[in-house]
Amino acid sequence: MTSKSLYQHGSRNRTGVLLINLGTPDAPTAQALRPYLKEFLSNPRVIEVPRVIWWPILHGFILPFRPKASAEKYAKIWMPEGSPLKIHTERQTKLLREALQIRLKNPPMVEYAMNIGKPSVAAILHNMQEQGCERILVIPLFPQYAASSTAAAMDNVFTVLNRMRNQPAIRTVKQYHDEPAYIAALTHNVRDYWSTHGRPDKLIISFHGTPRSSLDKGDPYHCACQKTGRLLAEALALDASQYIVCFQSRFGKAKWLTPYTAVTLEQLGKARTQRVDVICPGFVSDCLETLEEIAIEAKNTFIQAGGKEFHYIPCLNERNDWIQALSDITCTHLQGWLDSDVSEVAAQLSRKLALEMGAKN
Repeated sequence: MTSKSLYQHGSRNRTGVLLINLGTPDAPTAQALRPYLKEFLSNPRVIEVPRVIWWPILHGFILPFRPKASAEKYAKIWMPEGSPLKIHTERQTKLLREALQIRLKNPPMVEYAMNIGKPSVAAILHNMQEQGCERILVIPLFPQYAASSTAAAMDNVFTVLNRMRNQPAIRTVKQYHDEPAYIAALTHNVRDYWSTHGRPDKLIISFHGTPRSSLDKGDPYHCACQKTGRLLAEALALDASQYIVCFQSRFGKAKWLTPYTAVTLEQLGKARTQRVDVICPGFVSDCLETLEEIAIEAKNTFIQAGGKEFHYIPCLNERNDWIQALSDITCTHLQGWLDSDVSEVAAQLSRKLALEMGAKN
């Protein structure tokens, strides 16, 4: 059990908001990718295969070879400032902080962490505790709940709490796949894109895939994705022939959620579809899975199969309507907490009384 800072009587109580994203390597190099992939693929929430079977595969076949190939993909989308996922998450955190400062009388501390890599969940949680956060709202940046993403992030949070003597109160946001403000932000994003670039013959709504076995075991992710896709299509006034909900990022030989995005695009290309647009609502920040897998690889698949025109619609990133949606989600889950924040004057008075009664700190 650890405690980075001793409890001080009369210390000021604060409320904090912690955004958690998946994570990113430090650099687009094989050297940086190896520890990142090792941590990611060692998580039993991500790979639900018995360790005795998975460990030889991971260490004997994947880690010796995949880091180099993954690094080459990251290099294609790396920004001058660094990883796109990290840059967008940093900007979203800053904008949410500013939005809450305008909106709330007692705005909370707002920070972000990565479930894999830096800044780590442990480091940020300890820092928030040291800054006086007695209550922390945790918001995984995954609109649709999945055990491999949201639950993995929450496991990380509670593992850190398990080592704390003086734990903060914790609230969590499970998902917001059907939150009206989130759906509205997606809708405006698509409409804004179409107002500039015209409309496609088919809108592909692509989500990150998970093994089919996760659905069979009770994971609600597939249903959440389908609902997000349906609500977005309804808001855009699309009929069933104008859009398809698909799943990307298949890994390994097991059956994953279908239809597969790559296979669907190949079929549309062979059918000589004039134009497809692809949007990825499961990602609120552009990253490897959107900028490389969709905007580059998926485009090539469609064009080489005979398709004519391919458009990738960027993620919500720093759109004002998305920041406002995130602000709405945050304020909904903070109800009752901010009013109980202790002012500096009240904290000093409480500390004075505690010392008079014999407290040592």
